[in-house]
Amino acid sequence: MKRQKLAAIDVGTYKICTVMADTDGEDLRILGVGVAPSGGLQKGMVINLNDAMEAIRQSVKSAEQAVGYKLNSAIVSITGRHITSINNRGVIAITSDKQIVKPDDVQRVLNVAKNSNVGGPGATMLHMIPQKYAVDGQVGIKNPVGMHGFRLDVDTHIVNAASASVENLTKCVKGAGIEIEQMVFSPLAGAEAVLTADEKQTGVIMADIGGGTTGIAAYQDGNIFHTSVLPVAGHAITHDISVGLGVAAELAEEIKLKYGSVGPGEDNFAERTLTEGGCIVPYAELYEIIRTRVEELLRLILLELPADYSKYIRSGVVLTGGTANLSGIAELGLEITHLPVRIGIPPQLYGVSDSLMDPSCAAVTGLLLWNQSHPETMNLVESGQPHNSLFSELAGLFGRKQTPR
Repeated sequence: MKRQKLAAIDVGTYKICTVMADTDGEDLRILGVGVAPSGGLQKGMVINLNDAMEAIRQSVKSAEQAVGYKLNSAIVSITGRHITSINNRGVIAITSDKQIVKPDDVQRVLNVAKNSNVGGPGATMLHMIPQKYAVDGQVGIKNPVGMHGFRLDVDTHIVNAASASVENLTKCVKGAGIEIEQMVFSPLAGAEAVLTADEKQTGVIMADIGGGTTGIAAYQDGNIFHTSVLPVAGHAITHDISVGLGVAAELAEEIKLKYGSVGPGEDNFAERTLTEGGCIVPYAELYEIIRTRVEELLRLILLELPADYSKYIRSGVVLTGGTANLSGIAELGLEITHLPVRIGIPPQLYGVSDSLMDPSCAAVTGLLLWNQSHPETMNLVESGQPHNSLFSELAGLFGRKQTPR
């Protein structure tokens, strides 16, 4: 079978990562990875079109050089505080002669769920993800086609984005010479790479702590039930170090990456000092600055959940993103949340994938896995335009098998 080429571009606040791969429908093979520093982005949003375009171009060029052919199109991540989500329901009557649910009925009920969604002025729908169906009150149905009944319900999770932000990112990617196959909300992509089916079933929250934002995706009973973006992440830690120690932001970032830790017992080194960039840094002070900010971030993540979250999130918390590499963060997470906490690392894939086995690469890896694992997901932004129709997605849902990972 001829292998199909595919690619993903993760547009982050600190870095742009492009991955080129191919697949035979089952096995995914990584061919090349290109990374470039971000430019023109703040908290996941474009603030300078030319700088962002150039950063994307440099990342793509690096990947192309590794692979040896030109990249024409890719799946692209999107994040930012402008993104919101809602759980919405659609209800229709089953009107066929024999009261049998047909694909057309599923299309209609999803249309109702879509059309009744209020994203607000200037909003674009990114995803509509069916969670479960019900036929005449029988709940928990994954595929209602062929069932007998008089009423069909669907529960969906809808992700909306500011239309202006979608358009700005689209201009940057296209300006770099790349067509957008899909835009995928970054936390959903990251969850695809690092969460297990069992975790999603028993309840889990994934927090992708990047440079500018923290993306959250929470699952229960195998379904996504909450997504959001917090405007606090790794850059806030760097800023606190810069202000607290009176050093430049570049040096603060270097100190964080080299010496940063929130592990238990680290505060015992009261007399320890560090010398970096000509500055003498009291280790205990550095530790306290970082720990205070990370504790705040973990508590903000918990505020995104219901008050009785421990009943729903039995598999705990999975931390990913570049900040998840901070030493001791899983132990601190356990202390703050009283839930199991682990670091989410993407799986080993064929090819030149060693550099992707890092929490900071969860989103870009998940982009490559997205289509294989979510043929039923409605990606409503494609090449910067609304999806052509619901029917093409439904054809995928009922006429195509999911590819095993």
